[in-house]
Amino acid sequence: MNIDSGREEMTTLPESGEKGVNDTRSRARLLDFVEMTKPRLTILSVLTTLAGYYLGARGAIEMGDLWQVLVATFLVGGGCGALNMVIEREYDARMKRTHARPTATMATRPVEGVLLGVSMVLGGTIWLYLVANPLSAFVALMTVVTYVFFYTPLKRISPHNTLVGAIPGALPPLLGWTAATGSIGWGGIALFALLFFWQMPHFLALAWMYRNDYERAGFRMLPSIDPHGNATSRQILLYSAGLLPLSIIPTLVNLSGSFYLVGAMILGLIFVFLGFRFMKERTNRTARAVFHFSLLYLPLLLLLMVFDGPRF
Repeated sequence: MNIDSGREEMTTLPESGEKGVNDTRSRARLLDFVEMTKPRLTILSVLTTLAGYYLGARGAIEMGDLWQVLVATFLVGGGCGALNMVIEREYDARMKRTHARPTATMATRPVEGVLLGVSMVLGGTIWLYLVANPLSAFVALMTVVTYVFFYTPLKRISPHNTLVGAIPGALPPLLGWTAATGSIGWGGIALFALLFFWQMPHFLALAWMYRNDYERAGFRMLPSIDPHGNATSRQILLYSAGLLPLSIIPTLVNLSGSFYLVGAMILGLIFVFLGFRFMKERTNRTARAVFHFSLLYLPLLLLLMVFDGPRF
């Protein structure tokens, strides 16, 4: 009897061990698919969509509709990220910053990434069409087209890719606005312009810090072909300064009040100062200061806009 019990234990141990290994592999696979959606970038898109929806809505907000718009936005953004990773998998493998991506390591197969990306993009776009309106679905579709079919291949062709890439990055708040209002309007245009200009110093500062990495991968980012940083620093300062007049527009179109305006001017002047400092001292340290402040600037600006808006 004892011998039989011992045999039972010996035969069951490998089974439980195999189950544990399979569970670990399943979790790892799931995490790989989540990573393919570029969750941090996609969540930022969802948050700017939320701001656009909130600022555009008049009267009571139907929370059920809002949540559906946000989930659909995540699907579209995540699908774009997956397709981008599939297309750039060979180039990502050459970069220190991206070499561990599941597509670069072949932890996920290209066909899996394509299926994930296409299904998310189609599902999100159709969902927006049904829960919001055709205009929002069209904005989502334009996000996919400009990001996947224009910006992604242009990164290997022209340093102007950042300008093109700023378009899909600026569309999420417009998507939220159109989902709430059914039209574009001056408020939607103002949000798009702010996000467009914000992305230029934000991404150029990042590209300067990783310029050698991008060059190694074969991406023609502006800092990679601008070794002294003359053009890069000018553009960072130009677009940072451009945020100052653009940030006045929300007050002019009654999206926000004077409290927002004062805060926006202070934030804008800090941005300009950091851009000017980078122009004078083109180092990774000064570029990092621009990049990190850009991560604070956008949420603070949108929060000021929301809390000093007509609802409050």
